[in-house]
Amino acid sequence: MNMTRNLTSVALAIAGVILFPSCAASGSHTVKANSQIPDSWPAQSVQNGKASWYSIKTNYGRQTASGRQLSNTAATAAHKTLPLGSTVRVTNMANGKAEVVTITDRGPYIGGRIIDVSVGVAERLGFVARGVVPVKVEVLATPAR
Repeated sequence: MNMTRNLTSVALAIAGVILFPSCAASGSHTVKANSQIPDSWPAQSVQNGKASWYSIKTNYGRQTASGRQLSNTAATAAHKTLPLGSTVRVTNMANGKAEVVTITDRGPYIGGRIIDVSVGVAERLGFVARGVVPVKVEVLATPAR
């Protein structure tokens, strides 16, 4: 069992080395309705709730909880409890658009909301003007402890 766990960890590390540089080059994974993230990224857990967005202006340009500077265009988000560095797929339930983002900050701090995404992600998911939408948040990966 311990050997299997070690092999799984090695396989995930190799997949990360292969997949994440391509993510950085393209900026993000935007998934339109009727398309899918590869099956190699099954959800570990799912949350349903409301999402909002934040930006450099609303965050006053400060560093995020992870130490990274907030970028309006980056595929990043804030979550209250997920480990920093977690990878999640956020799906706008109103239009079916989805994007894979990395948790780099803490929040949201307004009741009833489960995730804050960068304004760039909100634009790509089609809800900047609305401000708040129902979403599904699927945890794809969490950092090793």
